[in-house]
Amino acid sequence: MTIDPVLLHKYNVPVPRYTSYPTVPCWNEHIDASQWTSVFQQQFNEQNRRKGISLYLHLPFCESLCTYCGCNKKITTNHSIEDEYLHAIITEWKLYRQLMTEAPVIREMHLGGGTPTFFSPANLEKLIKAITNDAIIHPDHEFSIEGHPNNTTKQHMESLFQLSFRRISFGVQDNDPTVQRIINRIQPFENVQRVTEQARAIGFTAVNFDLIYGLPLQTLSSIEKSILQSLQLKPDRVAFYSYAHVPWTSRGQRLFDENDLPGAELKMQLYETGRRLFIDHGYSDIGMDHFALPGDALHTAWQQGTMHRNFMGYTTQHSGLLLGLGVSAISDAGIAFAQNHKTLHDYYKSLTSPNPILQSQSVGHYVGGDSHSSLIVPVTKGYFLTQEDEAFKAYILDVICRGTTTFHAEHMPLLKQYTFPELALLEADELITWDEKRLQVTERGRHFLRNICKAFDLHLLRKESTSKNPQYSKAI
Repeated sequence: MTIDPVLLHKYNVPVPRYTSYPTVPCWNEHIDASQWTSVFQQQFNEQNRRKGISLYLHLPFCESLCTYCGCNKKITTNHSIEDEYLHAIITEWKLYRQLMTEAPVIREMHLGGGTPTFFSPANLEKLIKAITNDAIIHPDHEFSIEGHPNNTTKQHMESLFQLSFRRISFGVQDNDPTVQRIINRIQPFENVQRVTEQARAIGFTAVNFDLIYGLPLQTLSSIEKSILQSLQLKPDRVAFYSYAHVPWTSRGQRLFDENDLPGAELKMQLYETGRRLFIDHGYSDIGMDHFALPGDALHTAWQQGTMHRNFMGYTTQHSGLLLGLGVSAISDAGIAFAQNHKTLHDYYKSLTSPNPILQSQSVGHYVGGDSHSSLIVPVTKGYFLTQEDEAFKAYILDVICRGTTTFHAEHMPLLKQYTFPELALLEADELITWDEKRLQVTERGRHFLRNICKAFDLHLLRKESTSKNPQYSKAI
């Protein structure tokens, strides 16, 4: 299905990616850590035995700066810093273990960055074992890691495989040498091929490629060649991301000339070219930015309506409690979000402050009570959801993961005031069908999921008329 370029222009506006709701700009810059620990413990007690928990480990170091990158990272070639960071993140895990009344059941674990494979295989093994040695691994677990094709070794993958990792995601971004030079990510395709083939030979069951459209100096011919080259390796999943140009938050993006960025018309053509190639090669468009081959677990979850989305992206798991460990890591307790300190200095400082519980109790033997009020965890920013937030978060997750949602009578006043007027406009462009009972995303609308989710973003809709500065990247 070809997308009408008029619609692409119309809906190419700044919109959140909805990895959370409310979105991060709505969060409080400072939250009560004791309130957060209470919420965490409450949700752990409710979720652990029933579903298990998810873990996100943020490993922030990179050896060189990719100028397109908007992640929280630390650029260094000094690998001696690995030990200090490992000590910090393991210390943080021990703090949270004091809030757990029983052994955690780990259902999902993802190592992100930065560049997780900056760390040596031995240090990654040390980190994972420190977390899992007194935990239970759920039989339906999914462990995954992001790897840089240039520095991911066979030893990395063999060690991770022995630790139950079965999914790996490689940051390919673009194979064109001209584009690679301007974004400072020189990465021969031979390296991508090597790590992909090694991962499969070792036994990894899912290999994901990250590709980006909208990078400086990209052309239609260059992106077509880059994608076709990547598809020769038949990745099980492809995340085809729009380059998010946000130089007001990512200073590295100021290092190249904005005149080298493709204009809106070309960027939309780049997206259409990529999408067409993926579909032609047997991939299904399973959700915002994501394509998967039939038989892949995420493809199956999409078909069955069980796919979930959190800060790690689309996932087959929905534990109900995601704990983020490491600098700037974000936790999602379902009814609250919390983000760790964003700088290494503040993160380390928060973990070296006196922690009475950590000093007086051994890991895993905290059995409840109100002692957690003395516990110092490295959170700084976050948000505690209201009942309204919880309800509209559920609508957004339904739309972005399943393409449909059912309205509840108790929300009707808010829906009629804010959401339904937006839905009427979306229906006029044949992006959805709806009535006062339910909404269904159309085939055309699946390419505008961010825009459709916006109809349920009450925070954004309430302040949209007064906000002049874009806080989000454009939808296309």
